[in-house]
Amino acid sequence: MTRGVILSAPSSGGGKTVLALALLRALSGGARVAAAKVGPDYIDPAFHAAAARGPCVNLDGWALRPATLAALARPDAAMVLCEGVMGLFDGAAVPAGERCGSTAELAALTGWPVVLVLDVRGMSGSAAAMLEGFVRHRPDVRVAGVIFNRVGGPAHRAMLAESCRRAMPDCAQLGWVPRDARLELPSRHLGLVQAGERRDLEDFIENAAALIGETVDIQALADLARPCRLDGLEPARPLPPLGQTIAVARDEAFAFTYHAVLEGWRAAGATLSFFSPLADQAPEPNACAVYLPGGYPELHAGRLAANRRFLDGTRAAAARGAAVFGECGGYMTLGRVLRDAEGAPHEMLGLLPLETSFAARRLHLGYRRARLADACPLGEAGEAFRGHEFHYATVTAEGPAEPLFHTACAAGRPLGPAGLRCGRVMGSFVHLMDLATSF
Repeated sequence: MTRGVILSAPSSGGGKTVLALALLRALSGGARVAAAKVGPDYIDPAFHAAAARGPCVNLDGWALRPATLAALARPDAAMVLCEGVMGLFDGAAVPAGERCGSTAELAALTGWPVVLVLDVRGMSGSAAAMLEGFVRHRPDVRVAGVIFNRVGGPAHRAMLAESCRRAMPDCAQLGWVPRDARLELPSRHLGLVQAGERRDLEDFIENAAALIGETVDIQALADLARPCRLDGLEPARPLPPLGQTIAVARDEAFAFTYHAVLEGWRAAGATLSFFSPLADQAPEPNACAVYLPGGYPELHAGRLAANRRFLDGTRAAAARGAAVFGECGGYMTLGRVLRDAEGAPHEMLGLLPLETSFAARRLHLGYRRARLADACPLGEAGEAFRGHEFHYATVTAEGPAEPLFHTACAAGRPLGPAGLRCGRVMGSFVHLMDLATSF
């Protein structure tokens, strides 16, 4: 049975990602440790995969069916270290009785204990009140340990340790992390600068592991791990494959793929090949499907517009009847024009009647319920999915074409049609995570 532990925090920005990277690297020195991330996220899992030297899976209580969670939460590893999303109890606004996607919810579903990362800048005794509140807030979630982050020095550490020991003597104090500029990661508009863009990433992870190894009890943290309660469920795969042979775009402009989706396609018998639009590579000429995932095409629009082998090869795939599917950044690339942050227009594939702009930014964020408007390579009409949307692009021109999905938010409020479909070419801003039992 797979043992696991969840690293969480009271809020975003508390330093849990860097701590997760350091712990994954430190723990991987012994038995194999698998990485996991709560919620819909592409960027953090790429860092986790680098730190663990193996894939990172996303575990999402709202978007994934229990059977899909069961399959992903039991990898071939001695234990799972899972990083939470936002604050421990933060999730989507949903009707009463429905899952909200919070880290606490996943902890309750799996039975994995939580280690709370407390950012203690500007506090001492107040940390004890915060810790006590998180420990007692939800009886079915066990906050078993705490790590103090961004500690000012020995005196600060001593005050924290004593006040928390008095308040919560049964919560294990696993150590502390000093304030240190070497433990900071740069960000951009969708999150951290991607792992693939950090040429010094290996050194960063090694240094972080060494620093944290001096002050955090790694073995005590590993000893807290407990078996997963989902082991008894029959596992399921997230999405059916787009075809028997699928060409997948993969580079810094198209990096947002879920490991579980790609591996699910392979497990269903599909053969995957990878190509780089930024390197002006075309999809494999024998591929019966092309997948353009999300990423940052807006940062590379001029370069993509000049890459004739990529453009002509993808257009040729569509012309011979291959299924061509784009998500978010891939959807923008399927359109006619993409305007960059300065408003300059760049010609894209022109396979969908769509023009988008990154010059007039507007945040679109949240879980999405999606139902196919008509039969297509994704499934039959009415097939239901769950996923998410996270982008700043705006649509400046659209259609005429058939909508790909009918959508709703996590709470079930209708959001109307989403995406476009022209024959076997289709796309939307929704990142699909799993099939759904209902819309």
